[in-house]
Amino acid sequence: MTAQSQTDFQQINDIRQNKVLIVEDETLFARAVAKHLKKAGFDCECAESLMDSRALAKQFQPDLVLLDMRLPDGNGLDLIAELVDKNIKVIVMTAYGEVTDAVQAIKLGADDYLKKPIDLDELLLVIQKNEKAFELQASLDNSKQRNTHDSEGVSLLGDSPAMQSIRMQIERIAQLGHLMDAIPPTVLITGETGTGKDVAARMLHLSCANKDKPFVHVDCASLPTELIESELFGHEKGAFTNAMTSRPGLIEAAEDGTLFLDEIGEIPLPLQAKLLNVLERRKVRRLGSTKERHVPARIIAATNRDLHAMSNAGRFRSDLYFRLNVISLSIPPLRERERDAVQLATHFMRLTERRYGLVAHSFSMSALEAIQAYAWPGNVRELKHQISRAVLLSNQPSISATDIGLPENHANVTTQQTPELMPQPTLDAAEKRMLIAALETAHNNVSKAARHLGITRMKMRYRMEKHGINI
Repeated sequence: MTAQSQTDFQQINDIRQNKVLIVEDETLFARAVAKHLKKAGFDCECAESLMDSRALAKQFQPDLVLLDMRLPDGNGLDLIAELVDKNIKVIVMTAYGEVTDAVQAIKLGADDYLKKPIDLDELLLVIQKNEKAFELQASLDNSKQRNTHDSEGVSLLGDSPAMQSIRMQIERIAQLGHLMDAIPPTVLITGETGTGKDVAARMLHLSCANKDKPFVHVDCASLPTELIESELFGHEKGAFTNAMTSRPGLIEAAEDGTLFLDEIGEIPLPLQAKLLNVLERRKVRRLGSTKERHVPARIIAATNRDLHAMSNAGRFRSDLYFRLNVISLSIPPLRERERDAVQLATHFMRLTERRYGLVAHSFSMSALEAIQAYAWPGNVRELKHQISRAVLLSNQPSISATDIGLPENHANVTTQQTPELMPQPTLDAAEKRMLIAALETAHNNVSKAARHLGITRMKMRYRMEKHGINI
């Protein structure tokens, strides 16, 4: 295996440690495969029969099974349905090159197939290609689960006039969906990073008649450039190298629910025309297909960029911008929402206490003054992280400005400075500081840090790479 291949697979296994069960009665071949996969970072076990594989699958709990078709006590096809029911991915191997076996395996739920004799580097390549699809499906499943479990308590907090207006607009947009038989209009949510655009999108979804349908959150900024078209629009078998099966894209996966295109400004220019066609005609065509499929989903887009300026500069299609901007919501930054910061801080404090079973805390006067005076360049996301961190690390029931990570005299300093002299930290700097702090709190456990920030592990890895954070 080349050095580049080794690097690619190490990156895959940084995301999660894969367990691979090799079901193969040719002992020498099975050991060679296991040795090769272990070098690439996989955790492997081998079974030589259907009986052994069933026992190992229960004990080992693999993520992926490499399954031979011809086994001493039966046909590997007999095992596929059981594995798929347990949400285990399957790649079948056949020494006979029988098309009927491969077709039947795919129909039963196998994800891919290989013909013997198998080249070990080719095997790694196939696993790599399928791993991306596995991660995508897992992300989609998590999105649907979050829609079910996190539906309660989703709201944009704050008593400021700006937030009251936002909530009224969301209610009005939801009413439009109830009054119309047609598909609801597209909504564009704008605002700085961390203001709660994703929360506004979920509120829109939960306020409408389709709230029990899928809510598919697509982070356009984290989609791999080489796979973004396939992941959004789907593909047919044979559409490109190693496209062994047909897969729906995220647009299709939204069904008649809500498709949330977060950070829409990151969509590459060549794909914007294709996305515009989906919005205009409400039809999507998978890569390699001549068949168009109806798109009934409500579409919500969000961005922290100025799409109008980008369209004037030729970096974003103006026709797509106008098509997205049918109804717009602008979420104000936290520094413009008078008194909301304290209310939000109290909410996050209570939330952290309940989540970790901690005793009740309170804010000191210095903490309240600092919370109100601070500009919060990272907005609500930064506030949530700082308060959660302070509650978790505080040894006293009263939380001070120092516990939050803000200087005690911050309020006095900021009120005396003129706007021109006040420091203006960038959003990127604030985001990097949040990531580093979350990792410190989680003792460099990426999964825990991601959960603490309310993002997926994949997003956490993307943000870490973006800011050059290595652990």
